[in-house]
Formats: sequence, C-alpha cells, structure tokens
Amino acid sequence: MAEIHELSDILANQIAAGEVIERPASVVKELVENAIDANSQQIDILVEEAGVKSIRIIDDGDGIDADQVTKAFLRHATSKITSRNDLFRVHSLGFRGEALPSIASVADVVLETATAGAEQGKRVHYKGGELLEEIGTGARKGTDITVSDIFFNTPARLKYLKSQSTELAQIVDVINRLALSYPEIGFRLSHNGNEVMRTAGNGNLQQVIAAIYGVQQARKMQAIQAEDNDFEVSGYISLPELTRASRSYISVLINGRYIKNYNLTKALIKGYGSKLMVGRFPIAVLQITMDPLLVDVNVHPQKHEVRLSKESQLMALIEQAVKDRFANENLIPNAYENYLGEEQNAAENDAAFIAQLNDASQPYVSSYAPESTPDHPVPMTPEKLADNFSVSDVTPVVVHNAEELQGTAVSEFATKYQDGADINPFNEGGTAMVAEQKSLDLADDSIQAVDEHGQTFPKLDYIGQMHGTFLFAQSEEGLYLIDQHAAQERVKYEYYREEIGKVGLEMQKLLVPIVLNYPKIDILKIQSHEVELAQVGLHLEPFGDDAVIVREHPGWFEKGQEEDTIREMVDWILRDGSLTVAQFRERTAIMMACKRSIKANWSMNDFEAKGLLDQLSHSENPYNCPHGRPVLVTFSTLDMQKMFKRIQDSHEPWIEYDNHPF
Repeated sequence: MAEIHELSDILANQIAAGEVIERPASVVKELVENAIDANSQQIDILVEEAGVKSIRIIDDGDGIDADQVTKAFLRHATSKITSRNDLFRVHSLGFRGEALPSIASVADVVLETATAGAEQGKRVHYKGGELLEEIGTGARKGTDITVSDIFFNTPARLKYLKSQSTELAQIVDVINRLALSYPEIGFRLSHNGNEVMRTAGNGNLQQVIAAIYGVQQARKMQAIQAEDNDFEVSGYISLPELTRASRSYISVLINGRYIKNYNLTKALIKGYGSKLMVGRFPIAVLQITMDPLLVDVNVHPQKHEVRLSKESQLMALIEQAVKDRFANENLIPNAYENYLGEEQNAAENDAAFIAQLNDASQPYVSSYAPESTPDHPVPMTPEKLADNFSVSDVTPVVVHNAEELQGTAVSEFATKYQDGADINPFNEGGTAMVAEQKSLDLADDSIQAVDEHGQTFPKLDYIGQMHGTFLFAQSEEGLYLIDQHAAQERVKYEYYREEIGKVGLEMQKLLVPIVLNYPKIDILKIQSHEVELAQVGLHLEPFGDDAVIVREHPGWFEKGQEEDTIREMVDWILRDGSLTVAQFRERTAIMMACKRSIKANWSMNDFEAKGLLDQLSHSENPYNCPHGRPVLVTFSTLDMQKMFKRIQDSHEPWIEYDNHPF
C-alpha cells in the first residue's frame, strides 16, 4: 500500500478549483459576488476573449485592509462567518473562503485594494498559487482585481472550454442574474472594449428587466406580491402571450441569491394553469425573502443548489400569487404587434426608452462642463430644456364667447390632440420627448373595464366566419379574431370540469366487461397502484398474466369512450406514478373538450356563432384553450388606423398632413 501523505496547499487549491471554477463565468460570478458583499454601488466587469485572456472586476466597495489581503488568498479564510451558528444564518453571497485561493491556483491574479480613510492600499500578485509581489499602492477605495491566463497550469481543463461566443454567453447570464438580484447596484459589462450591457442601479427592477430582455418584453411583465408568516414573494412575471421554449428565462432569487429549484419553478408554471401553451415557459423574476434559518445554501461549492424548509408551503404561495395576478387580467393578445413583428415594434419605441435609460444610468455628475461645439454638442439635460423653454413659444387658445368654439383655432387644437392626449411614451406610437419623465412607465394601458362577472372580457358583436375556422367580431375597442375550435374547447372544458366534479363516484355496471392487455411489467405497476386507481373509481381485476378486466366504471364516462378513457387513466398512472381525483378530472375534461369541439373547416350559422361567443364571455378564462393556445386576438381601432396609414406613427392624422378630408 502506498504511503499516505498530505497534499500541498497549491495542489489542494487546484483540486478545489475543479468544483468552484469550471469556466471563466465561474470566475466572474465569484468575484462579482465578493464585490456585492463589499457593499459596492457600481461594478464594472471588463473581459477579453470571453474571459480566457483576462477578466477585470472594478468595484467601489469597502475594500480590504492592507494587513488582511494575503489572508484572503488562504484556503477557507473568510470574513463572512465566524462560528457554526453563522453557517445556518448566511446573509452574504460568499462564505466558504474558497474562491480567491482557487482562482489564484489556476490563473495569474493581480489585486489592488484600499479601504476608506486608509493612507495607502495594497497590491498583490499571485500566479499558480504562489505570491510573486506584495507592495503598497495609492489605490482608490474599493477593489480592482485582474485575472488572466486562466487554466494556464491545468491544460486539461482549458481544452474543455467552448467557443468564445458560448463562454461569453455564460458570463452574460451570470451578470444578468446578479443584476436582477440587485437592481440597486449598477453593473457594466464590457467585452473586448465593447459594452455588452449596463444597468442604472436605481433600484427599478422592471428597468433592469428591460435592459436585459428588451423594452417590448418588459412592457408585458406583470408585478406580483404575496406573503405569509414565513415567506415574502415579489417580482415580475410575463403575460401568457410572452413565453420561451425553455425554463432558462425564469430567475428564482432567494435572499438575493440566484438558485435553481425545479419545484419552485414548477409551482410558478402551475400557477398559470392552462393559460400557457404546452412546452412554453414564461419569463419571470421571483424575489423570495425568508429567514436564513429556512434555507441551507451549503449544499454545493457553487451555491446554486439549496435545501428549503417548508418548501411545499412556499410552492403553494407562489402558485396562488400567479393565479391571483391573472384572475381578472385582460389576456387578449394584440394582433397588431404580431402583424408588425417584434423587431419593428421595438424600433418604434426603443428610442425613448434608451434615452431614459442612459439618463438614469449616470449616477455621477462631473464638475467639468465642456462647451458645446458644432462637432461635439453637449447633450441637453432636462433642466437645460426647462430653462430654454419659453412660454412665448406657445400660442394659447383663448375663447371669449360660445361662437368662437366653432373657430379655426379651437378646431385645429382639437384635431391635433384628439389622438395623442394620453399617449404613454413606452406604448405604441410613443414620442421621444420624455425628458421630463423621470420614472420608466412600462405598463400597458389596454386593460378594459371589469364587467359584472369580474372579467375584463369585451362585449362582442358577431360579424362573420372565414374559411370555416375563424370568427370575426367587433366591439367599441376594435376588431376581434376568434379561433372557433379553441373557443368551444374552452367552453366545453369548463363545462366538463364542473360536471365531472358533480357526479362523484357513481358507478355504471358493464354488460360486457372490458379486457385490457398490458406487458407483465406494466401489470405489476398497475397492481402497485390499486389504491390510487380505486380512488378515481377504477377497479382493475387480474385476468391472466398479461391482462386486466373492468366490470364497472364511473358514471360520468362518455358513452362510447369508456375503453379510451380507462386506457388514458392507466397510461397517466404508469407514466406519472400517481393520479389524484382532481388531476384525473382535470385531464379528462381537457381530453373530452378537445375531442368533442368543432374542428377547422366547420361552417357555423349566425345563431351558432353568436351562441358560442356568448358562452365564451361567461367562461372563467375566455382567453386560452385548455392547452394554452390563444382563443382570440384583437386589432384596436388605433391599430387599424395605423395599418391603413390613416394615422402616421407620430399620430398625425392625414387630414392635418395634407388637408385630405377622408
């Protein structure tokens, strides 16, 4: 047997780096989290060649005392915790004391730091875990750390790195999650000298969402808020019409830490119910605040995985918060946005947003005020605009008597402002003149009045049918296109869901029993779930080695669909391993509604179409079919006018543009 010996500190750190430092993005994550823990207000991340060549993090935080700098590079050295009790009440992002020594063991690291009021700072240089230089320096308050030649002494790890674009995407994702976790901190990410992203650091979470995902997406995000005795949940979730093909756009943040938790994500999606299409996932930022005693973050060195106490309680809170948010929301997609396409809509609105974002992203005001020249004009601030604005530039409309109400001045005033009085600069047709608007108003103003049923569904007047598939209707707000199959599927789903719940477990005897054949392995699984099947009224008796026999079934089974329904039940329990009465009734209602609804190319007369629209208006959720597809879309009157150029993008009517009377 070989002799047992203790590994050197450098080798131990390189082994630990395999868990903590997987790629350049891991370096960025650990160093930026240290900057956040140091109470930084502004953090700059400068990377070259996707971090493989160099990573530089500059912050304005508390810094490190000069006599403590070398201790920070010792393994398991930390200022975040001091006792075992602190380990179960972690308030900081870092606490294990592994990041700096792990990074220094596989890269070339230069750190400059200073604290407030210190006569001088400290500069240290580590390479491959060895201290090469330690000198005093006149550094400013904060920390400036540069990591270069990552994995220079561990080439086996270097060869597993992906392309530059892939590694840069990982870095961007890390900064995005941290920016969403800390909207009060300004982040700036630069790659090869080009700015990739910037946040204002003014505490506005929706503005951070707009900076990351775009203003069009941010406008479709809805705020949520919920709390109980143990948890507080807040943040933004997207409307059901705004979805993505993966869960990666869902950010779950616990006490400011981005974590990955399948159950919490599942609860969020479950809260949408049938409003989401199958295979589509929302954009969401969930900020969860709880007592640190209820969460164990010391599960993995990367700290993405955590253990939660009372997880089921938190899941129920998230699910209910999402349900409540969309209970009375107008969820009719705007067809004009789809008609134009997302890129063109963004082009119409991003100018005003970018102007405000840039204005809000300047936390420091320079004392140097250059003079404006033709080649280098000085940007006009809101204050300068106010100073340069003269009341004499505006001609007031004065009315002395009733006859003057019919005059040219009043007519021109009414025509000019009739379409733009309530325009929001972040909605369609917005204007770039938003210098005096300080806050970002990203709300959609298309929500309609709530009717007597607590819904925001409009009153529709039927017009006609197209290709036996789509119905046309109108209201005071505009034109509506309805998918007749999705509409009836929604109506029938809610009908079956209610009727199935009424009948209980009344059983219907079969004159001719149904025999179902399954492989032996499935027969064994079915036998292990006899209790669950019996709870939904399904009693399967063994019938030989590879079959079961059914002699009765619940009374609400559709006539002629008994065998198909039983097979669906068995398939669900074989696939999922469990099946409650509520789950089965939900799934069965969806299946029956889909099979028994009218299909495409099915002509309807006026009476049938009007009846369907009336039934839809009384539905609990008239906006989506049970599978999440939209039931109807709308073109507002303003959208129609813009499409036919009766109103230009600046909301200037043709009658004013060229005196055309039509």
